[in-house]
Amino acid sequence: MNKPQPDITQSDRFESTRAAHRDETAEDYAEAIAQLIEQTGTARVGDLANCMGVSHVTVTRIINRLAKEGLLTKEPRKPIFLTEAGQSLADQCRERHEIVLAFLLAIGVEESQAQIDAEGIEHHTSHQTLAALAELTRSLKNRK
Repeated sequence: MNKPQPDITQSDRFESTRAAHRDETAEDYAEAIAQLIEQTGTARVGDLANCMGVSHVTVTRIINRLAKEGLLTKEPRKPIFLTEAGQSLADQCRERHEIVLAFLLAIGVEESQAQIDAEGIEHHTSHQTLAALAELTRSLKNRK
């Protein structure tokens, strides 16, 4: 049985969305860096610019911010590496993405659209909702 939830105000909902937007860039970059390292062995500013569809300057600015936040290490003209915290963030993002993607595919969303939608939904979904989506997805798969 579900526990009664405290009343949530409109400002609570907006604060949650603002927090998700603040974290979204860090999450996307951590995930992209991890993926590049996994696929090619390294992640460089130019690779990230291509991957993210943004300019070299934009990537450099974001990389500097993420380094200050302790999510990655960088040196001029050298590959970028995730710290333990950055790798943990990337792993969490990948898991959230996979849960949302599996759910969307299970309900019949076409794969290319599901990939696009999962990329946005994953940043704005609570742990509670992700757990429910994962359970529902398992249930849907077991019915087939």
